[in-house]
Amino acid sequence: MARSVYFSTGAKSEGELYENLVIEGLSIYGHDVYYIPRTMASRDLILNEDIESKFSDAYIIEMYLENVDGFDGDGTLFTKFGLQIRDQATFVVSRKRWEKVVGAFNNEIVEGRPNEGDLIYLPLTRSFFEIKFVEHKSPFYQLDKLPVYKLQCELFEYSNEDISTGIDEIDNIQNEFATAYCFAVGSSNSITFQIGETVKQVLSPATTTTTAVEISAKVLKLEHETAGDPNSRLLIFLGEIRSNTGAFSEFTVGSSDALKLIGLTSGAQWSILTKFDIDTASADKTFTSGEGAQNYAFEKDAGDIIDFTESNPFGEIGFSTTVVPFTILSYRADSSGISADSSLFTADTF
Repeated sequence: MARSVYFSTGAKSEGELYENLVIEGLSIYGHDVYYIPRTMASRDLILNEDIESKFSDAYIIEMYLENVDGFDGDGTLFTKFGLQIRDQATFVVSRKRWEKVVGAFNNEIVEGRPNEGDLIYLPLTRSFFEIKFVEHKSPFYQLDKLPVYKLQCELFEYSNEDISTGIDEIDNIQNEFATAYCFAVGSSNSITFQIGETVKQVLSPATTTTTAVEISAKVLKLEHETAGDPNSRLLIFLGEIRSNTGAFSEFTVGSSDALKLIGLTSGAQWSILTKFDIDTASADKTFTSGEGAQNYAFEKDAGDIIDFTESNPFGEIGFSTTVVPFTILSYRADSSGISADSSLFTADTF
């Protein structure tokens, strides 16, 4: 027997009322968060991933945090790789509100819905969460409506993605944690660089037969070599280094006008005096506000753990890797193979 035509699971007006009540509830009990869509920069068609993702836009929208007693997941763990925070959270957002605030701009990889891989920034805890799964059928057809998305998220692990939304609170994650190259510069004028602007250096000028070779980067941070002393050398930290030729290039130390570092927004033109790496940071590490080369700490700590004066620092203690050659006396093509004088071969033991 078919279902009765005299009863309905919900009229259209009832469904809209239910959806509006859900939106009102999220507005009352939810939090203002920033939804940050992911943009593919260089997609790997084999592994189907993008290690150079960009996040250029952020939209403020209300979402309900389903975890009222705290974040889910494994929490904070101390492992052999250091302290790891494995928080998880589920955010509930209205479909209608998401389509109006975010979906209307068509900035998603898959349009029309929240995407796995997009970010949510929660100002309440100053945390970034990455969407791992989008549940779009819970609650299941209440009054024939699917009013919300449930976004199952994990704490985001930053790995040099380009985050330039124009909101300082969000963009600071890149300035603080991106791989940066440190240079000491000298001023040619009173204009200074600006954090977030692009700077460039002309490595070789254009000729009648060739184009100019330029290298550019983003200013992540500015410090003085001596904290609190504006007369000390200015340290500039650069990230997202690229060459206009696509080939590997490095910034060049030099005081000539042709090699000046030029700020494309500020117009500042400064000379690069020192480039800090592991060697220069250990020998010329006089500033206190910065640490020079970012890998200096790794180099220092590794030297306390591994003794590189050993012939085999990664092998067994007391084992010699000295190889003593042996002499092949004869070779026969039959099954007896190669014969050798075993007395000529020796090796150290434990």
